[in-house]
Amino acid sequence: MLDGKVMVTGGAGYIGSHAVLALLDAGYEVVVIDNLVTGFDWAVDRRAALVQMAVEDARVRDVIAEHGVRAIMHFAGSVVVPESVSDPLKYYRNNTAASRSLIESAVAAGVPHFIFSSTAATYGTPARVPIAEGDATVPINPYGMSKLMTEAMLRDVAAAHPMNYCALRYFNVAGADPQGRSGQSTIGATHLIKIAVEAATGKRDAVGVYGTDFDTADGTGVRDYIHVSDLAAAHVAALGMLIERPAESHTLNCGYGRGFSVLEVLDAVDRVTNRTIERRFEGRRAGDPAALVADNSAILAALPWRPERDDLDGIVRDALAWERALAERGR
Repeated sequence: MLDGKVMVTGGAGYIGSHAVLALLDAGYEVVVIDNLVTGFDWAVDRRAALVQMAVEDARVRDVIAEHGVRAIMHFAGSVVVPESVSDPLKYYRNNTAASRSLIESAVAAGVPHFIFSSTAATYGTPARVPIAEGDATVPINPYGMSKLMTEAMLRDVAAAHPMNYCALRYFNVAGADPQGRSGQSTIGATHLIKIAVEAATGKRDAVGVYGTDFDTADGTGVRDYIHVSDLAAAHVAALGMLIERPAESHTLNCGYGRGFSVLEVLDAVDRVTNRTIERRFEGRRAGDPAALVADNSAILAALPWRPERDDLDGIVRDALAWERALAERGR
């Protein structure tokens, strides 16, 4: 076990709040840093300490010292691919520059372990599917590039300082905590399953299908959907690996190794809700590749982690339950 606390940046957000739950459930002590621009203070489990602060703030070093932080899980940042195309400087500021400041704070404070929330967008348009970690990384949008630049910083810092890291490249994250403790609450979210369950609960009139001419079986984009609780468990497993093997650093895909098209996902939502959601077909969005599916053999070999919620209908059911809970709370 870690001889100190884990700092979770962006721990009031969707994925970060689930990582906080997984860490606490595993017995770790947690302090959350979040500026609450897109996160929610009520999403942070009360067992964790919450400090409202931006990750680039120099006072992060004081928080590290005060709480005896010995590992950082870095989730904070901007995540909307089309927005990164229209406002690239926002992404290089919020993702790359802010991460540089946080890494500098970690090095100055002597934090030995760092886990980074990266993305499959680092691969760009892959030459093959499924995608392995050694495949070319040629991002086609600023979001992917901003994350890849941070990966490069971590690699160089780990070579120069006593720190090891794990960069986890997410594919499409969906679902919610099966116990109903957290879920995706972001207003105006762009994730397909989130949008679809909003439509199913009457928050939206329809779901946009962006592109029907991709080189896929039904012409719509194919993605590898991973349950957020499985993803959170992967972070806890990665932390254990970093603690046990301080000389090693890793970059690992987080996915199930199979993909579903947009239409297949919407069909699953129809099955779970026993209703038909209206589809509105539109043109492709900037920066969207046809298919992103993980080769997850490396993470299965490196970590004692195995997916427990690899079921599309189950992912949809958990997302739907959370959406209904939000509606009951007036959110």
